[in-house]
Amino acid sequence: MRIGLLTEGGYPYVSGDAGLWCDRLVRGLGQHEFGVYALSLSERQEAAGQVALPPQVTRVRTAPLWTAEDDGVVHGRRARRRFTEHYGALVSVLCEGAPAGAGTDRSGSQADRFGNALYGLAELARDEGGLVGALRSEGAVRALERACRAPGAAGTAREARVPDLLAVAAHLERALRPLSLDWYEDDGGDGLGSVDLCHAASGGAAALPGLLARHFFGVPLLVTEYGVRLRTHYLGAGGGTAVASGAASTSAAVSGPASGRVPGPAAVPEGAPAVRSLLAAFHGRLAAEVYRQASCVTPGNAHARRWQERCGADPAKLRTVHPGMDASRFAEVGDSPDAADPRTLVWVGRVEPAKDLVSLLHAFTEIRKEEPGTRLRIFGAAAGAEGEAYLGHCRMLAAQLFPDEAAGPHSVGDNPVSFEEIGGPEVPGLAEAYAAGAVVVLSSVVEGFPVGLVEAMFCGRATVSTDVGAVVEVIGGTGLVVPPRNPRALAEACVALLRDPGRRARLGAAARARALELFTVEQNIAAFHGIYLEIVSRSPVRRGVLDAAGEPRPFAVPAEAWLPGRWTGLGGRATPRHPSTWTAGPPVRGTAAARGSAGAPGPSSPRTPTPATTPATASAAGPVVLSEGAR
Repeated sequence: MRIGLLTEGGYPYVSGDAGLWCDRLVRGLGQHEFGVYALSLSERQEAAGQVALPPQVTRVRTAPLWTAEDDGVVHGRRARRRFTEHYGALVSVLCEGAPAGAGTDRSGSQADRFGNALYGLAELARDEGGLVGALRSEGAVRALERACRAPGAAGTAREARVPDLLAVAAHLERALRPLSLDWYEDDGGDGLGSVDLCHAASGGAAALPGLLARHFFGVPLLVTEYGVRLRTHYLGAGGGTAVASGAASTSAAVSGPASGRVPGPAAVPEGAPAVRSLLAAFHGRLAAEVYRQASCVTPGNAHARRWQERCGADPAKLRTVHPGMDASRFAEVGDSPDAADPRTLVWVGRVEPAKDLVSLLHAFTEIRKEEPGTRLRIFGAAAGAEGEAYLGHCRMLAAQLFPDEAAGPHSVGDNPVSFEEIGGPEVPGLAEAYAAGAVVVLSSVVEGFPVGLVEAMFCGRATVSTDVGAVVEVIGGTGLVVPPRNPRALAEACVALLRDPGRRARLGAAARARALELFTVEQNIAAFHGIYLEIVSRSPVRRGVLDAAGEPRPFAVPAEAWLPGRWTGLGGRATPRHPSTWTAGPPVRGTAAARGSAGAPGPSSPRTPTPATTPATASAAGPVVLSEGAR
């Protein structure tokens, strides 16, 4: 089948998030054909280049989410009226109060109004050639202001000042840029109208093109979230950044000095309640619409699943698919006898405040009282400027809590806590870091899917972890779990394992077996292969065939053309890879290939495929043109 892989700031860029996961998925499903539709997050990301792609990726279309040039589209009076109507309806829903998933919209009327307004804007962008100028216009700000001052608006929305309105309008312009892309062709080319299934590698902006492909062409949508984007937005907004979205700040100014354009939100007070409320409402409504229209949603763990259910996802559509990780690089450590120092604790990860190394150091003081010869080895590099400052603080704290100890009056002292980086001659890789100690400790206060914990399990190590994120789901009884920010409980669990080698060995073996069963690349690929087939079998894209006059040809596709299977190979097809542009004009309608199957046989030659027949038309449940011999 033909899969449209939708990404935001990820694959196929070298510096993209989740790039490794997407690359493993594409390479593992070589029997399918992939088209990558990528939104980039920065100019630096685009300049870094793209990874080498396998032959099953037959097309790549990219567009920047960090900037959009003026499309030059001038809307007439009727188009401006349509824009004001749909944009006003959308922001009115945002001003009415609680975001989607909060349990207040029992009837679903707000969700319907939000969806109708969103698709109305998409149809306008498709008809007129783009919405960049309209979303940046003074009319958009005035529509937002009217919605905030309307009688039914929430209190926080009614308090919005002019800088707040400008900030929200700028954020909405950026978030709705995918509406103006030229990815929504229906001519059987390399647009989203030609795929059998859209797979969004995250929620948010990446899933928006999938919503439009479903709306315009009936293409089913699969959404995978290993980290819920709405949760990320809430965490960013709560941290004082009023316009945070996903992993990156969206406070970039709207470019364009022309009169009547929305200026950037530089003067907006950080943490303005009206801005936080309106943006939370938008992202909540968008997430709810994505979950409502998706054929299937695959969270990476139960923690993400609970978030999705809270945001309005139907539990019947949710299928947990754990991330797939490469277990081969840990095989030697996991299979070999445990030769680690039985008195050494190991911590591995990025050094940042969320990892709570301060609590770990305080817990280690209690451990040293019970087991004086114990050592703590901390492996990891600082994450950004904040991480550097936190690492410096932890080094100072370790020096204060554990003065250098010397074996005698003529020897050099040694601190029982060491801060090390992976990549040196002693510890060249992650496997060697986990093998350096008998017990691996995770002390985080915030965690999504604990990758480091799974790596320790692959190595067959007993673990002590804090009960955050998906830790309990991952560990599944093969390690000890304690409350976060509780140094005494953390110390007691570590001492219990340090004193019981047999228990350590049993827990380590059980952890390795669980990790190999649930968290490998193979199980991840097999799960998505089954989900692809299931979705397409339930909702295949039935593309009609039109003649030269644009009239339907009801008997152009014979019944046997719907047989599942691939009847043509990738066979040296060229791989068109070009950056997409924001639509520069209205799409061409009514052509012979519009909304058609590119290789459908004509009535005069029912058994001979046209030269345009490609694997793009082959689908597990879509139209497949069979050759004379195959029939």
